[in-house]
Amino acid sequence: MQRPGFTKTVILTGLLAGTLDLFSAYISQWIKTGAYSAGMLKYIAGGALGLETSMKGGNGVAFLGLFFHYFIAMSFTVLFFLVFPRLKFLWYDKYLVGVLYAVFVALVVNQLILPLTPLPTKPFDLSNAVQAWFILSIALGIPIAVRAYRFYGVEGTERKKPVVWW
Repeated sequence: MQRPGFTKTVILTGLLAGTLDLFSAYISQWIKTGAYSAGMLKYIAGGALGLETSMKGGNGVAFLGLFFHYFIAMSFTVLFFLVFPRLKFLWYDKYLVGVLYAVFVALVVNQLILPLTPLPTKPFDLSNAVQAWFILSIALGIPIAVRAYRFYGVEGTERKKPVVWW
């Protein structure tokens, strides 16, 4: 049996993290290039359709990219909420755990998921990676960790065991 409100909390947290991540990606792109990236969602859809096909697509392809983006954000949110009550080291500090989770997400996406897609691969660049990890920490990792701490009633360094209802 799940704790009351689990599904709602996870969905709202996943939507928040996905929205913050997408917003930060657009802002980051604008800072780098000085222009709004009209093709970002089409690029994301290129993971399934191929980059050449997706960039020629219309609103449907952009919507597919939006779906994939939120699906990935939601998947990582669900994963965190499911493992959080079982891994005691995650109860240490919500901000540190959020940053480390963001690095974990970035590594999984860039080293495991993206190589399975037809998108072009880029060589690892530590300075770009650190910048991406910082942004992902603020947009995804810390919000997910803060919401999980609140949901499970963990206060950080108190080491209080969260209640597991399932």
